[in-house]
Amino acid sequence: MAEKEDVVYLEDLDSPSEAKPEAPAAIAPIGSDIEKVAESSSALEPPPASSSTKRQRTLVDMFTAAPAAKKAKPGASTSGAASQSGGTGSAPVVKVNGLQALNSIPFSMSSYLESLTDEQRKLLHIECETMGKTWLKLLKDEIKKPYFIALKKFLWEEGVTAIETKSLKVYPPPKDIYAWSRTPIGQLKVVIIGQDPYHGRGQAHGLCFSVPHGISVPPSLRNIYAEIKAEYPEFQPPKHGNLTSWADNGVLLLNTCLTVKAGNAGSHSNKGWEEFTDKVVDAVDKYGGANLPSSGSLSKPGYGRGVVFLAWGAWAAKRVAKLDKKKHLILTSAHPSPYSANKGFLGNGHFKKANDWLGQKYGAQGRVDWCKLDVV
Repeated sequence: MAEKEDVVYLEDLDSPSEAKPEAPAAIAPIGSDIEKVAESSSALEPPPASSSTKRQRTLVDMFTAAPAAKKAKPGASTSGAASQSGGTGSAPVVKVNGLQALNSIPFSMSSYLESLTDEQRKLLHIECETMGKTWLKLLKDEIKKPYFIALKKFLWEEGVTAIETKSLKVYPPPKDIYAWSRTPIGQLKVVIIGQDPYHGRGQAHGLCFSVPHGISVPPSLRNIYAEIKAEYPEFQPPKHGNLTSWADNGVLLLNTCLTVKAGNAGSHSNKGWEEFTDKVVDAVDKYGGANLPSSGSLSKPGYGRGVVFLAWGAWAAKRVAKLDKKKHLILTSAHPSPYSANKGFLGNGHFKKANDWLGQKYGAQGRVDWCKLDVV
């Protein structure tokens, strides 16, 4: 055995309890925070939930479980693909267009924590504890960069020091800053870009345009409900504004800035969040929808084949301007705010357009049930 094993989180994969391994494999947890993963590395995950079990297996187990798959015929090649030596020196890492498949990217939380300085470990505690693991393994180097550490120092001074911190003058609560990452990147279908978290007491909970149960539905969200009703007449707008059901159905509800000072809109702009969420969008460009079922596509699972971006308002449009419009469906319009909804948001048809595109690309399972907003 190697002195230190690399761990692969397969948060984007289904691990049904009835699945039977083809052959026994030695899979052992590496730390108390990590559990065993299902044997199959090709199954699809169910809709994510905040209590979903995060699982792992070693790279050695992954590649030795099916030894026949390791042996490629001399001279055999695949268009756009090349095998390269893995980190263990014994397992090949296959890349397509320079990208390693999402589910084979190694990540060990214990090793990552060991790589941090004492200061980084203190400042990045919230990220390591609350960010979805498939996101963390893609962004682990980003959050160690000087600009992000400077951002975390700023937030520390603002009182954002621990997950359990209460009565903050910063929203959302620390435990909810990365609530958007409850949507695993491999099952992502649609990205909705927001700007700031709501700056009213109790409103923000880490998902753009969404509010917790018990909070009045904000005006912009009422207009979003009105547009869905126009496109799907059967939709019955709920009396709440909690969009968690969308997040669990593959919709990334991402604000550009992830925190705000109470009662002060835009107060945490230009502190580093914009650069970080740009990297989130870059990760979506590479791996968004990597584990969605194909609909006649020759693209290999494990790589992003395109998702839908809903960019409402000039601010959001700037965030997606760099993206490949041939790969993704990018829909822009006026913002749903009462000040601009009648200038192009209402009547934009974005929700049906998104589902039409997703259905053609990924089949029926790729569509979003916009009408399902159950109490969670």
